[in-house]
Amino acid sequence: ISIYHSLLLPRMIEEKMLVLLRQGKISKWFSGIGQEAISVGATLAMEKDEWIMPLHRNLGVFTSRNMPLTDLFKQWQGDITGYSKARERSFHFGSKAHFVCGMISHLGPQLAIADGVALAYQQRGQQKCALAFTGDGGTSEGDFHEALNVAAVWNLPVIFIIENNGYGLSTPTNEQYKCEHLVDRAKGYGIEGVRIDGNNILEVYNTIKSVRSYCIQHQKPYLIECDTFRMRGHEEASGIKYVPKELIEQWAFKDPIKNYENYLVSVGVLTNEMIAETHAGIKEKIESDVSQVMDSENLIPSVETELNDLYAPVRENDIPALNELDQPVVQHKRFIESISDAMRASMHRYPEMIIMGQDIAEYGGAFKMTEGFVNEFGKDRIRNTPICESAIVGAALGLSLEGIKSVMEMQFADFVTVGFNQIVNNLAKIHYRWGQNADVVVRMPTGAGVGAG
Repeated sequence: ISIYHSLLLPRMIEEKMLVLLRQGKISKWFSGIGQEAISVGATLAMEKDEWIMPLHRNLGVFTSRNMPLTDLFKQWQGDITGYSKARERSFHFGSKAHFVCGMISHLGPQLAIADGVALAYQQRGQQKCALAFTGDGGTSEGDFHEALNVAAVWNLPVIFIIENNGYGLSTPTNEQYKCEHLVDRAKGYGIEGVRIDGNNILEVYNTIKSVRSYCIQHQKPYLIECDTFRMRGHEEASGIKYVPKELIEQWAFKDPIKNYENYLVSVGVLTNEMIAETHAGIKEKIESDVSQVMDSENLIPSVETELNDLYAPVRENDIPALNELDQPVVQHKRFIESISDAMRASMHRYPEMIIMGQDIAEYGGAFKMTEGFVNEFGKDRIRNTPICESAIVGAALGLSLEGIKSVMEMQFADFVTVGFNQIVNNLAKIHYRWGQNADVVVRMPTGAGVGAG
């Protein structure tokens, strides 16, 4: 019954949102109608303090983490007291208190953040697992490959869920990839994977519960492909004219909520009267909370507030006073040696801090900046990475969600462009968007008179 309530709630919220959209009271909506079993089942299978990285169609993640409906409605209404202070619409927000990481429209980067969170769990020896969503369309992005490869190479406890609903906006799957099933890609990374019915709430819940135990016990990632279908457009403005009518009719018979209702009635857990009462109770709660938000005051922008929120506040104790340090001694050193000394000092000051980059461990880095570090701090903290700048920046942000400092080294400054999406849209804006700080240093050598344009 509890699972049924969790499954029905996001559906009824969506139905109300579609009404408000037609009335012009909200400006945009990404519908997950038909896909609720995946979001709800996955969230209920995870522990409440394990990070989840949702996307557009995962309202069930937010509701199953018991985020107050009034706060969610404020977010969608564009209220100043919403999770993103009226700076984002729809599902581009997160909440550290609920261990939900806000997405950006570029779908792939969420996966790498889950790598970083899983690495934090692993470093601390915690029996935890991270979970990230992507769609069939997102699996074509380089970030998908990078994140799965890093998770596999580093043996990270993270679950990657593909919601395969048959379309990337309007592009059908037969125009997106050539493998028979997306889960087949797991073999290429040397990891396990499974394909399940994404519209069966019990199959989703039980699978992810079991996979979570596997990831923690074996310290390995896992790929799950959930077959499903969205009954609305990619977002409401795009419609569904491109979808064959018979396909919609076929999937209507697989509605996750109606089928679960029928199942519970057939085994004597629910009655039709109980179903009607549950619908009425949820509807009353939704109407009450919506009316509260609709009466809120209009937003009055403040330039001062906007500028102050660009950066996370720095606590005074984050910057050591000079008298806490050894009396400084003037020394003549090369610039490289000074940077190396500074990183070594930070590694001692922050026992969980991690440095990541290509060839930085035994080899000591292209400029020998970290030479000897691996012997002093170990390979868990001085980590060689695959050639995947975007994923490592994302992993650094994931570490930051768990309060672990990191330095991500670009071997040469030119390579930073490969990680620009993570740097510009995640690191730089995550505090402004939903109040999450990014405690990440991206270090890159440039210049030095070598003339390498």
